[in-house]
Amino acid sequence: MKNLASQDGELFYLADFLTEPQALQYFERLNAELDWQQEVATIVGRRVPIPRLVCWHGDEGAVYQYSGLTHYPQAWTGTLLDLKQSIENACNHPFNSVLGNLYRDGRDSMGWHADQETILGINPFIASLSLGAERLFKIRHNKTGETVDINLVNGSLLLMGGPLQHHWRHCVPKTQQPKSARINLTFRNIKQQTL
Repeated sequence: MKNLASQDGELFYLADFLTEPQALQYFERLNAELDWQQEVATIVGRRVPIPRLVCWHGDEGAVYQYSGLTHYPQAWTGTLLDLKQSIENACNHPFNSVLGNLYRDGRDSMGWHADQETILGINPFIASLSLGAERLFKIRHNKTGETVDINLVNGSLLLMGGPLQHHWRHCVPKTQQPKSARINLTFRNIKQQTL
């Protein structure tokens, strides 16, 4: 694996983490069994619908807050646990939660941000699995403006670690190209807390 971020962090991409048939099977199972929700977030003081569907699963107590939203974890499903174990074995990092994003088409997106909430720890390690339609992932250095573009293909795994979230921001932009649905699972290890 090559570190794709030339400075200030770790960014690794495995295009063929899952085979095409495995990825398609996982996509169909997750699309059907997860409780996808349309949420409204507070962004720059305004309440706006998030341009994708989301779900949050994890260990009891793995509560996640961002953009004015509080996510209490739903129980792990068998499918999510299978993927969690495979990813933990591949990257040698433990995870206690996963954020699911369902991009219904090219109009659904993720704006520029960094995953640097306190509950993720100082240098969070995040494993991002892509299932379904290929989408562009962009990452930009906060000071130098250096950018890296990665086409996240079906069954690919992107790993982000070290101080990456302190120095880089990332996004999945909207596209005018016709796109079918994509599921993205970002496995995380958050500090457990009681709210």
